[in-house]
Amino acid sequence: MINLKNKPFYLQEQDIEWVEETLDSMDLKEKVGQLFCTVGVMDDKEQLKTFLNKVKPGGIMYRPDKGEKIQEIHRVLQDNSKIPLLISANLEAGGNGIATDGTYYGKQMQIAATDDENMAYKLGIVSGREGRVVGCNWAFAPIVDIDMNFRNPITNVRTYGANSERVLRMARKYMEGISANGLAAAIKHFPGDGVDERDQHLLTSINFLSVDEWDATFGKIYKGMIDSGAQTVMVGHIALPEYSKSFVPNMKDEDIMPATLAPELLNNLLRDKLSFNGLIITDATPMLGFTTTERREIAVPKAIASGCDMFLFNKNIDEDFGYMLKGIEKGILTMDRLNEAVTRILALKASLGLHRQKESGTLVPNKDALSVLKCEEHEKWAKECADKSVTLVKDTQNLLPITPEKYKKIRLYVLGDSEGGFKEGSAVTDSIKLALEKQGFEIYLFDNENLDFGELFEGSVSSLKEKYDLALYIANIETASNQTTVRINWTQPMAANAPWFVKELPTIFISVANPYHLLDVPMVKTYINAYSSNEYVVKAVVEKITGKSEFKGINPVDPFCNVWGSKL
Repeated sequence: MINLKNKPFYLQEQDIEWVEETLDSMDLKEKVGQLFCTVGVMDDKEQLKTFLNKVKPGGIMYRPDKGEKIQEIHRVLQDNSKIPLLISANLEAGGNGIATDGTYYGKQMQIAATDDENMAYKLGIVSGREGRVVGCNWAFAPIVDIDMNFRNPITNVRTYGANSERVLRMARKYMEGISANGLAAAIKHFPGDGVDERDQHLLTSINFLSVDEWDATFGKIYKGMIDSGAQTVMVGHIALPEYSKSFVPNMKDEDIMPATLAPELLNNLLRDKLSFNGLIITDATPMLGFTTTERREIAVPKAIASGCDMFLFNKNIDEDFGYMLKGIEKGILTMDRLNEAVTRILALKASLGLHRQKESGTLVPNKDALSVLKCEEHEKWAKECADKSVTLVKDTQNLLPITPEKYKKIRLYVLGDSEGGFKEGSAVTDSIKLALEKQGFEIYLFDNENLDFGELFEGSVSSLKEKYDLALYIANIETASNQTTVRINWTQPMAANAPWFVKELPTIFISVANPYHLLDVPMVKTYINAYSSNEYVVKAVVEKITGKSEFKGINPVDPFCNVWGSKL
């Protein structure tokens, strides 16, 4: 039973009346439409109207674009929807999660490195304010995964680190900030990512913790967030075998499902044991962790039948819509479960006041509100966060700080630097080079594309030391979906850009996207983690390596990767 007056909805009688009257007024197809949170791909007004009239979705999510364009798309969506839409975005690192001209405040691990809950609160405020002005009302954040496995390619800097207590503290404060701006938070990815070393975008990943281990870590976090009022939970295509078997003792291994299709995890664990009364949404269903588990015709209705309330994204919306209807016809999804799911969707909308905003025409702010994007206050906070987060992992050669008097000529190596895909980070090559040149250094950029084969095969140690005083590595190898590793791949032939010269030339390695590169460069004696590739971090890094600012960050994870020699 859903108690709409209780946590997390807290609806008043008039709000409950709207939910009930709206539900009663809907036909079957309108109810099915509410189950879908579709991916936004169109920006043509007439196409959008046609889509809305056909599907009548409950929610939608667009990828980031210019704030003004996104705001106008959201306005068209809301103006042409009878029932207000849940409009979502991955507001994990700031307003840049929906507006490309918004503030890239910092990755979650950067915030964790400050060990300052106020920085997490400000991340929530920035994300909430900037998401709200373009029309968002739902943040697919905070990530409450625990980065237990340094080899995991998708959690990494998107998490608040490896300490469950810190994860909970930071996530609570983020949720407080996002909620203060009228957005619902979706804590993700239940039952918890970061345990194995694989990505649910590519297969069903496994959280292999025992029941007791899960309770003491992920369970504590989810219980804490639910008790603090989390309104929605995003469920991953992640299996939790030990817990599934604890609820269904005779379950065979081949019957263990990812959480999105596992009623024992959604109902027995999340609903009953953790007392979650809010809305459950699947993670994106084109992911292989979902598509490879069950025939889509069965999996689409089964996700809702198992306990999810909304279905995120589609392979094909017309086909998935038909699968949902067919699932009802075949009895996979009952009308009672459909009505329960739609009730929770409407209750979330009511708890956010979307029905009242619809009446007053305030679902999407006016264009003047866009001035908050990357405003002075938000940039000030982002600079403070960068200053407090940059972490000196080791300097066993006592190299820092560096000055132009001692290390005038710097050979700069940049690894990664925005290689496409759904990566939100910025390229850092030009900004690092310019910042160091302003300090009086001469910068010689290694060209990864046009190799000097004379240097590679005939270059001597003495000639290297004559040309350069110091080697500086900047690694911007971003965590992103649909990749199996986040490792350094050196340029061929002969690992041309690798630091073979660490015993010959003073060398510094700085990572702005992944804290675990000591796995691949344990021989480097001066190593710094900065977690995010935004402009504020770049400035803070240069100030710190030149001695104009002290290092203040703490390690939210073990950057030494338990590798012998990496601390030397």
